[in-house]
Amino acid sequence: MGFEPRAVFAEEHGLESTHLARAPGRVNLIGEHTDYNGLPVFPMAIQREAHLAFRSRDDGFVRIRSIREDFEEVEFEIVPGIAASPAGHWGNYLKAPADELARQFAISRGFDGVLASDIPIAAGLSSSSALVNAVGLALAHVNGIILERLPFAEVMAEAERYTGTRGGGMDQAISMAGHADHAARIEFSPLQMRHVPVPQGWCFVIANTGVRAEKSGHAGAVYNARRKECEEAFRIVADVALNRGLIHSRLTGYRNLLQILEEDIVIEVGEAALRGTLLQRFRHVITEAARVEAAVDLMISDDLQGFGWLMDDSHRSLRVDYEVSSKELDELVMVARDAGAEGARLTGAGLGGCIVTLAEQGKVDAVLEGLSEGYYAPRGITTGIDQDLFMATPSVGASVITL
Repeated sequence: MGFEPRAVFAEEHGLESTHLARAPGRVNLIGEHTDYNGLPVFPMAIQREAHLAFRSRDDGFVRIRSIREDFEEVEFEIVPGIAASPAGHWGNYLKAPADELARQFAISRGFDGVLASDIPIAAGLSSSSALVNAVGLALAHVNGIILERLPFAEVMAEAERYTGTRGGGMDQAISMAGHADHAARIEFSPLQMRHVPVPQGWCFVIANTGVRAEKSGHAGAVYNARRKECEEAFRIVADVALNRGLIHSRLTGYRNLLQILEEDIVIEVGEAALRGTLLQRFRHVITEAARVEAAVDLMISDDLQGFGWLMDDSHRSLRVDYEVSSKELDELVMVARDAGAEGARLTGAGLGGCIVTLAEQGKVDAVLEGLSEGYYAPRGITTGIDQDLFMATPSVGASVITL
């Protein structure tokens, strides 16, 4: 795919691009809606990537076009406080890293670029974070900014808040620092990553519902509301724990709470202190964090069946307690399990987008066929589904390549 934006760049500018910034998407295997609550996640980078062919300019302007004809060209000057495009416009994901880098570093040089990506858009596979990372890497390169991968990912996570979504940092981190053939347990404050080899014979299949989950639209508003609900639930539980003498000072987040108290005690306090929606959100966060730790151990011990059970349990929690599933996601999960998958769950923030399924190598073809015939064919989708239904390969993190 890297050749395509390079060819378009040469045709557009009459010059060859000098560099290619590449950044992969990701699939979160387990640990949904835990990162912004300060708790670990367990994703892997995938082979679907954003590619940005670029060449430095002598001024402070950035001009980027996409090979997609429905995305208009974006041009802006690099200054602190870059004026945002209308909500939902793809240009905001180009401006976000420029705005943040201009705030934190003395950058004065822009670039011309052409972008291509084969990551499904608004599908829960971090197409937007890959785009932010690619543009950020290009800007850092032309301005001589050198940062280690994880500190750079933290800058990009802060940058993406420019778009109006309060994420937690998982997407930028795994896209920047993933390892080939590995998943990664990521924890936050400070950002740390533990790479875990994916056992041979484990195959992860991604299936897209075709329902877009736009961060800039209704889905984004729901995600931000969930975050506020989690914060409120934590505040109430922490106050009750303090009043009971279970803790002896005010805590700053879920991570501190789970470092002091056992999971079953935390759940018991939550059930006593909370009702309704807040209890549901709280219960998901606590149990999902436990599933992350169990999932890491099960992958290390090559327990495919146990890992599959955790995926099923995670989806149930996301559907019942966090309420971010949908009828299409639930249908895909059911079809995948009926076709022989060991486990399946929504991946990404939910309300649309994709599921990820786990199957042993000998059953992958049956799972792919079952999803194709059980979900896509009844909707009249019988050709060209490779973009929406594919096996995910754990891949290496982002980089800048000199052409």
